[in-house]
Amino acid sequence: MPTSNPCPTCSPPTMGSPLPVRRMAWALLSATPPRPRPQEARAPAMKANSAVSTPRIRPTTLDIPGLTKSKVSPDGRIAQRDVGSKLVIVMVGLPARGKSYITKKMTRYLNWLQHDTKIFNVGEKRRVAASGHGFRLSSASMENRPSGLAHSVEQNEAQIAAKILINGESAADSLSELHLPGPGRDHDTAVEGIEPPRVKVISPGPESLTPDPGNVEEDHEEPMDQSASFFDPTNKKAAQLREQCAMETLDDVLDYILVGNGSVGIFDATNSTLARRKQIMEKIRQRAGPELNVLFVESVCQDQALLESNMRLKLSGPDYDGTDPTAALEDFKKRVAIYEKNYVPLGDYEEDNHMPYVKMIDVGRKMISHQVRGFLAGQAVYYLLNFNLAPRMIWITRHGESMDNVAGKIGGDSDLSENGRKYTQAMTKFIDKQRKAWEVHQADKLANTHFPPLRGDHTPPNPHYGGEGEVKNFCVWSSMLKRSIQSAENFCDDNYEIKQMRMLDELNAGLMEGLTYSEIKTRYSEEFDRRRKDKLAYRYPGPGGEGYLDVINRIRPVIVELERMTDHCLLVTHRSVARVLLAYFQGLNREDVADLDCPLGMLYQMEPKPYGVEFKAWRYNSDTDDFEHLPDYKLRRESMHH
Repeated sequence: MPTSNPCPTCSPPTMGSPLPVRRMAWALLSATPPRPRPQEARAPAMKANSAVSTPRIRPTTLDIPGLTKSKVSPDGRIAQRDVGSKLVIVMVGLPARGKSYITKKMTRYLNWLQHDTKIFNVGEKRRVAASGHGFRLSSASMENRPSGLAHSVEQNEAQIAAKILINGESAADSLSELHLPGPGRDHDTAVEGIEPPRVKVISPGPESLTPDPGNVEEDHEEPMDQSASFFDPTNKKAAQLREQCAMETLDDVLDYILVGNGSVGIFDATNSTLARRKQIMEKIRQRAGPELNVLFVESVCQDQALLESNMRLKLSGPDYDGTDPTAALEDFKKRVAIYEKNYVPLGDYEEDNHMPYVKMIDVGRKMISHQVRGFLAGQAVYYLLNFNLAPRMIWITRHGESMDNVAGKIGGDSDLSENGRKYTQAMTKFIDKQRKAWEVHQADKLANTHFPPLRGDHTPPNPHYGGEGEVKNFCVWSSMLKRSIQSAENFCDDNYEIKQMRMLDELNAGLMEGLTYSEIKTRYSEEFDRRRKDKLAYRYPGPGGEGYLDVINRIRPVIVELERMTDHCLLVTHRSVARVLLAYFQGLNREDVADLDCPLGMLYQMEPKPYGVEFKAWRYNSDTDDFEHLPDYKLRRESMHH
């Protein structure tokens, strides 16, 4: 690609360039890692230019889609070459400490902010490998293997398809719409087969699991037992298998960051020994050089009730599918004891070697951070400081029908219509009723929970540090536009905390405020077409004009507050804002956010759970003046692109 202002210091490395620089460029532009080099052989920083293919080692600062742009990144997303701005998160901690819960939450948040983030789960690959279905243990030393991506290209074979895609889901349902039977669960703690609700999965399906016929241990034909003995360090075959799975998974992370377009790769495993963490850092520095940002995140559980809840969730997971609960608990405790023997928490070694880390105690009760640096790492830690697992309800609805809705106009600040007032009165009664029913349900759940689990027990309580069963406040938040304020005015101030927030206002259409879509198409045909091509990135022209990326960024403090607080909350807002909120809580694909069907008269109910967000939809029925539950409701794209 030609550069606009070529200069010697900005040019791509040539044969006359210093050797470390050329090695770094090759490491970043190919899937095959370079030969190991000394840790101290740092590549000098390269200045930016418009040649997108030139690796830029020095990290940039703010990269916010929709709010920043540059020659190398016109849309504000982190450019592939900006390795210093990217991040690898390495999870640390014993089993059943909520690591995968934390990874899924961070992934959903960072993807919602439009930073491409993916989880790579070693346990999932290990389960596939140990099952004997297609994975064969190589007898070659892992240090001599090329990366997983390069290996599959060179050997003309498919790589092991055990990657966890965004939000930990399977990639099997390519290009299909998903029904929403219930929440998805993370792979470390949950029942298999239940996927996170998504409008559409756009990833390719998993590749076929083809063994390498030339380098296979003959006795690894049968599935390996994955009880506690599998994790015993003296079980050499299992140890070798676990080692290979871990390093293959780490290569997948680095392929995603260095070769793909990933901004954040999350390496989800126990990584509980000092030797493993050293090995991880050596491999990252060998392949990516010294500037790729690495953040270790350790989850520690000191609260016994929290640990018991985590263990109950683990017992319902894939490793113990169909096993007697008492025997499963006994085996799992043995497995944890094996890990505990060699467990070295984050601390002195990381500090002595300037390795950034965050230690979370009791899922957010206490946080310790060390040398956190980089924009993305700062975003991740800010989010980690602000979430909890307190059981609560979050409701989202659009305002009642307005006079501008009747006229087909967008934007504006009109009053509610008669139908709109009727809707808001029915909604107030319905929320009152649901609040009381929820409190009864929680009390019943608390009375039917035991450890170890008994037959007939309800789902385990949320692993939440704090009192169960306390009476909760109920917040009602509206925008500052009349139609939204009027939709919340029937709630009693004594029973509900009512607040207006400008962050919840409708997307501002700039010059086109108050027009109908047909008028926009007639008067501003070029703008109309531009918006249809890419609604998410489009911004309305004129003073105050906004786009969906602006809405995402102004909604961020609302999301953080919803995650931080332990009270119930109803958000009475507008179509674009409701779409953005649902996109966050349901982990929707970027392509689906701006076209999500979100009609008037719908109430969306969400409850945060350890394995995801439980989702229900209710629709107002004007004949009965009440709401009906829609058990088969699925989020889908709108047929008309408004």
